[in-house]
Amino acid sequence: MIDLGAMLKTFIYLVSSSLLYPVLLMLAILILVTVVQAGSFLAEWVERARLTPCPPSDLPEKLRTGPTPSVTARVNAYVRTLHRIMAQDGPRDIAVENHLQSTTLALWISMDRFRILVRVAPSLGLIGTLIPMGTGLAALGQGDMTKLTTDLVIAFTTTVVGLAIGTSAFFFYTVRRRWIEEDVKNMELATELAMAPFTEVDHDVS
Repeated sequence: MIDLGAMLKTFIYLVSSSLLYPVLLMLAILILVTVVQAGSFLAEWVERARLTPCPPSDLPEKLRTGPTPSVTARVNAYVRTLHRIMAQDGPRDIAVENHLQSTTLALWISMDRFRILVRVAPSLGLIGTLIPMGTGLAALGQGDMTKLTTDLVIAFTTTVVGLAIGTSAFFFYTVRRRWIEEDVKNMELATELAMAPFTEVDHDVS
């Protein structure tokens, strides 16, 4: 008679054991991704540290005249495109609104990678901990202390790596979210300043 319980246990054990190396590979890839993101974060931090200080009361006038060294490169790129749109014929308000929404949406989508790292890395670390713990306990039952030691090293190492990646990603996410909120605020301000003359004309006509 077929022992269904034993078959299920064997199947689950094989599936669990086969996941160890894919998990280790994914953690290695996430380490490289985190290093790249750290470099990008450092470059943006240096760029913002070099911005020309500007009182909030003076910023509208600077944005009204075009790109300014008081805001980031992405805001200046947005302002240049905004001025090109305003110089064209046709329904400017629709084009400007589409440009603003598309730019802000792209900025927020760029934050998804950090949210994924925050969630996925610790989960992979936990999976990479539990799998060798199971095989290590099995080795302990057979008196194989060498395999137990190796499995415990893998288990604790994957935990540390997963938590380190998740913590770093959470730090990057928190700081860059504040930066993006500041850039979006400046983009909205530049949009209002660019549209103000046309809004006043519409009010005068009405």
